[in-house]
Amino acid sequence: MQFQVNRRVFLRAVTAALVAGTTFPLLQACGGRAESPTPTAASGTEASPEPTATAVTTPMTHAPPSPTGAATVTPVARGTVGGSLTVYSGRSESLIGPLMDQARSALGIDVRVRYGDTAELAAAILEEGGRSPADLFFAQDAGALGALAREGRFIELDTEILERVEPRFRSPQGLWVGISGRARTVVYNTDQLTESDIPASILDFPGDERWRAKLGWAPTNGSFQAFVTALRVLRGGDAARSWLIGLKELGTRAYENNTAIVRATIAGEILAGFVNHYYLVREESQAGRDLPAANYFYRNGDPGALINVAGVGILASGRNQEPAKALVDYLLAPEAQQFFAERTFEYPLIDGVPASPKLLPLEEIQTPNIDLSDLDDLQGTLALLQEVGLL
Repeated sequence: MQFQVNRRVFLRAVTAALVAGTTFPLLQACGGRAESPTPTAASGTEASPEPTATAVTTPMTHAPPSPTGAATVTPVARGTVGGSLTVYSGRSESLIGPLMDQARSALGIDVRVRYGDTAELAAAILEEGGRSPADLFFAQDAGALGALAREGRFIELDTEILERVEPRFRSPQGLWVGISGRARTVVYNTDQLTESDIPASILDFPGDERWRAKLGWAPTNGSFQAFVTALRVLRGGDAARSWLIGLKELGTRAYENNTAIVRATIAGEILAGFVNHYYLVREESQAGRDLPAANYFYRNGDPGALINVAGVGILASGRNQEPAKALVDYLLAPEAQQFFAERTFEYPLIDGVPASPKLLPLEEIQTPNIDLSDLDDLQGTLALLQEVGLL
């Protein structure tokens, strides 16, 4: 099976990166270092970025009390569940620590969290096998969840839990479920462009000279790599290669991350860039005003309409599956979903919890027909990006 080969390469790559102490594109691809959204302080100042993950070497710790300015999440009235639970989290402590604190209080569970890079934690789970102390894996993206699901590492979730989330944002086999959503968008400068200037398909950007040296992307960023993976799945490797080469030939500017792309767009350094939706919303929240930029949401099933998710799976080898189920229930309750809507500007995935008014409603976005589990072939994407000279 192809994934068996990819897994061995994956594990060797993770180990080599850890030994060398270097940033490795594969680790970004799985989403841990891939610039996930961070909560903003109540004062409007920028919160600290996601900490550098040290998943394989950092011991499990209890999450600290909520930082100053963190959103208050009203505990879900579930009654005391009790017991203990070990979570491997590719979402950072600065991001979900407050939620874990609330879960402890609401459920009476001793929740122990091992924070780290999503890719490294997935590799650790595979290496540990049945000895893994993990009961639940909270991944930054669906590709990592799909990889572990294909290896038989997750149990099937309860129907009641699964049905809270649309089928497009959960495993078709019921092995994992999305917790929050991140839409791909084209951020554009509103002083120089209108919505009608954006091509009808994201695939139409290459070859159009008006975009020469006026577009931005982040080839080393995990969310971009996940999009390229989706493009390969949806349209094939040749189409993905042509899109990348065409944009490269237009002189598309490479940036370190989504935030840099958004700021360059606001400044007029570029006309537009390929990002996740929440970075512009966060910049405007911090500024306390509208900025000269807007997100263009593809909504017609185009590859550009991809919405990836952060999600969870319960380990088949876990010794505390009932507390794990209770935590998943908590994360998909309105109060916890509201945290993602208001603090990280991601899309909540259950009915009845609205997203930021700055965003296109989720129900208006027709996403491409793709099983998000299939975003697990990150090695193929990295090979393609290296082939075309972007890594």
